[in-house]
Amino acid sequence: MTGLERLTRLLNRLLVFVGGVFLVGMIVLTCANIASRTVWQPIRGTFELMGYFGAVVTALALAYTQLNRGHIAVNVLIHRFSKKTQRRLNAFNNAVCTVFFAMIAWQMVLKAHGFMKTGEVSETLRVIFYPFTYLVAAGCAVMALVFLTDLVQAVRARNGAAK
Repeated sequence: MTGLERLTRLLNRLLVFVGGVFLVGMIVLTCANIASRTVWQPIRGTFELMGYFGAVVTALALAYTQLNRGHIAVNVLIHRFSKKTQRRLNAFNNAVCTVFFAMIAWQMVLKAHGFMKTGEVSETLRVIFYPFTYLVAAGCAVMALVFLTDLVQAVRARNGAAK
């Protein structure tokens, strides 16, 4: 296992842990909201927090799912090509996805920085936006790292097969 692969796995474990904390927060908040509705009135801002927490959980789970090949892939057409063409298409896909998620991460960091500078807060609870935005950016950055790791592995396999 290379240093890049170890780094990718370490960052994925960290993000999955943080995502799990937010997921537990979502569960606790949902249960508390249901219980408070039956007794008194719903918890103020539940809908707002669920949206933020959901975005964070999703973004932080992206890279883990990709690392474990859990995303849906439609390979009907790809399997008709030769192994060499399949490897090239896979490497091309990994390169494009690396750039795509790196750009998303960069734009999310810029957006979070803007939120931080302006002091943007949510309507109901007046919660600051930028920590959630930075977490989404981190999830996208690690997703780009996973694709980069896959690209490096594809290139190594191609070079190893060519020798």
